[in-house]
Amino acid sequence: MQRQGLRTWLFLAPAGAWFLCMLVLPLIVVFVFAFGERGAAGGYVPAFTFENFANLGARWTAFQNTMILAPVGTLACLLIAYPLAYFLALRASVRWRTLLLILVIVPFWTSILIRSYAWIYLLGGQGIPSLVKAMGLGSIRLINTPFSVLVGIVYGYLPLMVFPIYVALERLDKRLLEASSDLGSPPWRSFLQVTLPLSMPGVATGCMLVFILLMGEFLIPALLGGGKVFFIGNALVDLFLQSRNWPFGAAVAVALVLVMLVTVAAYLRFTRRWAGGRDDVSLM
Repeated sequence: MQRQGLRTWLFLAPAGAWFLCMLVLPLIVVFVFAFGERGAAGGYVPAFTFENFANLGARWTAFQNTMILAPVGTLACLLIAYPLAYFLALRASVRWRTLLLILVIVPFWTSILIRSYAWIYLLGGQGIPSLVKAMGLGSIRLINTPFSVLVGIVYGYLPLMVFPIYVALERLDKRLLEASSDLGSPPWRSFLQVTLPLSMPGVATGCMLVFILLMGEFLIPALLGGGKVFFIGNALVDLFLQSRNWPFGAAVAVALVLVMLVTVAAYLRFTRRWAGGRDDVSLM
């Protein structure tokens, strides 16, 4: 038993050291910086003050945009990804499934920077708005708006939502659906009481992947928002690299981490309770 425990610790030691050096220690440094003061030339000066946390309201717009567009973007990705994953896992023929899965990941073969610039052209004055105007439907503005940022979010993060849901649906025991049908349950009820609850692990994983990454997103708001739609990631870049106000930037980062922890914990608790509450529901 002692040798087995020693082998276990030896196997876990590299991953534990990596986790400690790459995640825990940087978080500790950021937490310490959050209570410091900005130096005369920028940077960090050791101190112990809560002033940085008291000034978080100065970045309220960034927090507001992030807390609105990140959940909305996650929901939009889910609404588009679930039917797509459902079709790939349960409806598409084996012959075409691999090809369709490749098409889902094709956008990842190109840099997100290039794809974002493509959307700048499509949503800019020479793209969709000019087409709408040529059709006599009036003048619209799409670029540098929350809508354009949302479009970029859905386009950029949709594959991360599709694949976890696809894996959950692909592993679904088809005999359960056949049993539900044999018991007289209509397709919509079989979906609500069999397919959807059993696919919730994939839904939860996809939502967490997309939501967590969106909370720190910087590039899409910077390019498609045109400096008018700020995320917390944009605020952090400004504070650390331009204003060089490291303590205030660290306080914003700590607040972001706390918001993410609370939101993710609440979401996981809700999904587990929802899925558990459906287990004892009859198929009829």
